[in-house]
Amino acid sequence: MPKESLRELYVNELKDLYNAETQLVRALPKMAKGSSNAELRQGFEEHLRQTSEHVSRLEQIFEMLGEKPTGKKCVGMEGIVKEGAETLSEDYEGALMDSAIIGAAQRVEHYEIAGYGTVKAFAELLGEDEHVSLLEQTLQQEKETAEKLTKLAQEINSQAGQGESEAEEAESHQPSKSKSKRAA
Repeated sequence: MPKESLRELYVNELKDLYNAETQLVRALPKMAKGSSNAELRQGFEEHLRQTSEHVSRLEQIFEMLGEKPTGKKCVGMEGIVKEGAETLSEDYEGALMDSAIIGAAQRVEHYEIAGYGTVKAFAELLGEDEHVSLLEQTLQQEKETAEKLTKLAQEINSQAGQGESEAEEAESHQPSKSKSKRAA
C-alpha cells in the first residue's frame, strides 16, 4: 500500500533525523577524542550537548504527533559516520588529522542542514507552527556549527599546510637518489 500523505512523509523524515542524531551522540565523543586542537575538541563537546538538545526537540515533536521516534535507520548518516571513523583510523597527526576530522564533521553538518530544512518546509506546509519553531532552532544551530567548522578549518588547514611545506623543504635539502646517481 503506497504512502500517500505529506504527514506520513514528514513523520518518516523526522524518524530518519532522530536516528541520525542518536548516531551522532555516539560518534561525536570519538571525534573530540581524535582532535589535537583544543578549540576543535571543545567545539565537538559543545555540539554533543546541542545534539542531545536536538534529540529532545525531536522527541517533543513526536509526542505532539502521537508518534514513536523509532523504527527507521538513517543509512545516510550511518555512511557518513563510518567515513568519519575511517578518517580517525588513518595515521594522520596533529593539524593534518584535525583537518581531516573537520572535513568529516562538515559532511555531517551539511547532511543535517539538508534534513532539517526539508522537515521544516514540510512542517510549514502542514501548519505545524510549534514544530517549525523547534526545527528552526535546530537548523540554526546546525548552520552555526558549520560556520564555526569553516572558521576553524581556515586556521587548522593553514597549520596542516605549513607542516607540509616544512616537510617538502626538509626533503629538498636531502640529496635525492637521482641527483646522487647523476653526480657519480
